[in-house]
Amino acid sequence: MSSIADNIGSVTRRIQKATELAGRAPDSVRLLAVSKTRPPEDLRAAADAGQTAFGENYLQEALDKIEALADLEGLEWHFIGPIQSNKTRAIAESFAWVHSVDRLKIARRLSDQRPEHLPALNICLQVNIDGEPSKSGCSVAELPTLAEAIGKLDNLSLRGLMAIPDPARPEGPLRQSFHRLASALEDLRLAHPDAGPLDTLSMGMSGDLELAIAEGATWVRVGSALFGPRPRKQE
Repeated sequence: MSSIADNIGSVTRRIQKATELAGRAPDSVRLLAVSKTRPPEDLRAAADAGQTAFGENYLQEALDKIEALADLEGLEWHFIGPIQSNKTRAIAESFAWVHSVDRLKIARRLSDQRPEHLPALNICLQVNIDGEPSKSGCSVAELPTLAEAIGKLDNLSLRGLMAIPDPARPEGPLRQSFHRLASALEDLRLAHPDAGPLDTLSMGMSGDLELAIAEGATWVRVGSALFGPRPRKQE
């Protein structure tokens, strides 16, 4: 069985190869280790192998891991799951990035509850890029109004967009979804140059990261390729 360190090396090489094939700068894509349901010792093993950015979906589980790994320096915590209003304070206090903002109410709460001693909270707007009824996210049509409003919030830095296309779709339609998200980000840059840095595309997972990188991904969110099959979440 491959170790987590071996898996990180393998995924890193995949990222490097895909980045080179796309003609992009070597450091233009970062690996976000999706560590939901994984025990702290798995994250510690990944950190020992040089991984610093971890993405969590479940708030209380994430807070427990943040506490358990508080002795490690330089870890960067990303919240990537659906956000309920009653969870925004803990997210604003504990994370450096939030990839799953899909409405203004949540953005306002995150901004209002961000502690003053912390830098602005990096956020991505989650887009339901394929209009799937079961998926969270705003529509592409809603992006300009949402981005303009969020750009006025003092304690947030609007970095870009996130999407979760269905990885089971054929390669052609899947790549088209990634392309649409990249195009939506470029449209935002042109229409709202003051809304935020708008330098981030969070898209691509274990099975499709090469396609996402070819279309401009800057964060790829990888779980099973690093940690193995995901265990069932304990309720």
